[in-house]
Amino acid sequence: MSQHSPHPTTAVPRRAVVTGAAGFIGSHLAHTLVQAGAVVVGVDRRDPATDRTAAANLAALQGVPGYMHVTADLLNCAIEPLLVDADVIFHLAGIPGVRPSWGPQFGEYVTCNVLATHRVMGASTRIGVPRLVVASSSSVYGPTDGGASVETDRPQPASPYAVTKLAEEQLCLAHAAQAHCPTAVVALRYFTVYGPRQRSDMFTHRAIQAALTGQPLRLYGDGHQRRDFTYIDDAVTATIAAATTPSAQGVINVGGGSNASLLEVIHIANSLVGRDIQVHQQNPRTGDVLTTRANPGRAREVLGWQPQVDLHSGMRAHMQALTAEPAAYGRVA
Repeated sequence: MSQHSPHPTTAVPRRAVVTGAAGFIGSHLAHTLVQAGAVVVGVDRRDPATDRTAAANLAALQGVPGYMHVTADLLNCAIEPLLVDADVIFHLAGIPGVRPSWGPQFGEYVTCNVLATHRVMGASTRIGVPRLVVASSSSVYGPTDGGASVETDRPQPASPYAVTKLAEEQLCLAHAAQAHCPTAVVALRYFTVYGPRQRSDMFTHRAIQAALTGQPLRLYGDGHQRRDFTYIDDAVTATIAAATTPSAQGVINVGGGSNASLLEVIHIANSLVGRDIQVHQQNPRTGDVLTTRANPGRAREVLGWQPQVDLHSGMRAHMQALTAEPAAYGRVA
């Protein structure tokens, strides 16, 4: 974990299942839960014995009492045995990324983000798991006028990826709305989560990497695009609160802490490393929106959550992780 380890103000679940446990948010969540005393079953189709990224993400959980890792594909594995006696399922498994979703990979987005989710919800209903927290995305809002997106806004997904994330959250909520469904659902719309172990194709990671190595940074568009950057520890705290706050249900934004342009991210990376990044500007990518901004009111009112880590501090912790473990996070100078 980073130096900004989250300290959840709410109780933690007694027993939790984390799908996508070998991923960025999933590995941080699983580690935080275990540290707080929960028993965690982590599920991921990536095998840490053969997948370098999965192994790096799960390194802190290796041999830790209270954590059991299962390598399995939710599309075809027996899900019910994984859920027995669980208080909550954190369903974070899925395929991320806007650009690849436009191509022939789209079928995989549908199977992993929608069909696998349908199986998880079905199993949860049959087993009687009390709560499921599903990872959605700010991308479901699509283009905005620059104002803060509130959960009641009409979604306008601008990429195939965003379409599958909207389908995923709505599928879970449709299951939960059935009279016989014992599982309450909270869908968290994460806004640009960053920090140690972030995917290497994400902008914050690429900017820090470019500053550390002196390699050029590809910038799609003019850099004035704005994002609500949410530090990983803040995202984990909100995710645990969504599982343990009895009144929590429906869609909740997780963001609103550090709204900044991509040019500002580059400036912070420069200042942290003391080296100017060589920027190679390219055309904007299809499906990328100009601005994302969260209205954090519902997260504050329902979950008692608000972000604690500012962008400069979060990027510093991200940079320190990259330099401390270059083999795990990509080679740096």
